[in-house]
Amino acid sequence: MPHHDAPSGPPFRDPYPLRGRAALVTGASRRGGIGFAVARRLAAYGASVYLHHHRPHDEDQPWGADEATPAELAAAVREVALDGAVVAHGPGDLADPDAPAALVAEATAALGADRLDVLVANHGRSGGDGPLDAVDAAMLDAHWAVNTRSVILLVQALARQGRAPGGPSGRIVVMTSGQDVRGGMPDELAYGLAKGALSSAVRTLATALGADRYTVNAVNPGPVDTGYLTDEDHAAVAGLFPGGAWAEPDEPARLVSWLATDEARWITGEVVNSEGGFARWPPPAGRGGPGSGHA
Repeated sequence: MPHHDAPSGPPFRDPYPLRGRAALVTGASRRGGIGFAVARRLAAYGASVYLHHHRPHDEDQPWGADEATPAELAAAVREVALDGAVVAHGPGDLADPDAPAALVAEATAALGADRLDVLVANHGRSGGDGPLDAVDAAMLDAHWAVNTRSVILLVQALARQGRAPGGPSGRIVVMTSGQDVRGGMPDELAYGLAKGALSSAVRTLATALGADRYTVNAVNPGPVDTGYLTDEDHAAVAGLFPGGAWAEPDEPARLVSWLATDEARWITGEVVNSEGGFARWPPPAGRGGPGSGHA
């Protein structure tokens, strides 16, 4: 079970609950993405933050890479950070099996920390996919390598750093896309299977790491307006929300950031859905269901 870090006494909410802690956020390469919103929230809560990016993946997507450079994104995060906190960034192709451990080491060193306290695995591979009749072994392997294997290897590298005696417990949050809610994503089978595997993985990882004072949770953000749909498809998804509007990236970022604090110390092994009452079906024409592309 998680270690009790929060002091006893009357209820109190610290305005900077992550002061002095070091966080790695993967997939934080777009101003309109969830990763960037999470990084800003963690910094505003007091953490030092390392933003991971892999622009070649963004450049291959229909929406393209952000016009802002990684350094400019890091500067925007630094604007809300506390004095003395560090904000750094760096690239990494997480399809490489050696990249996760190297990224954890690089982030730790760049933040001037002994170990990372928070890991938010927000990255994801999109594209190069299809329905059951179209997928092949290469598609399945490519999505597994980035969307599942790299997350497990990131968690492994983090756990190998260990927790400081008497220090805060570690927080791990991974991102799913609602594949285990209803209907899945039949037109993006490789993506859906690889991301969906994380829903089960967090339960196993939470058990494996509980004695080492880590919590491990997954967040399903539901469809978030990160720019991956436009025109009629965008309007169709908006119409499936009770309020007729998409979630903005800061909606899941609020939840993810809260899970990184001591207020969430008793939550582990859970998949937390943050869908705003979304009625998942019917999907937009030509897609297996909204939810992908959230990085």
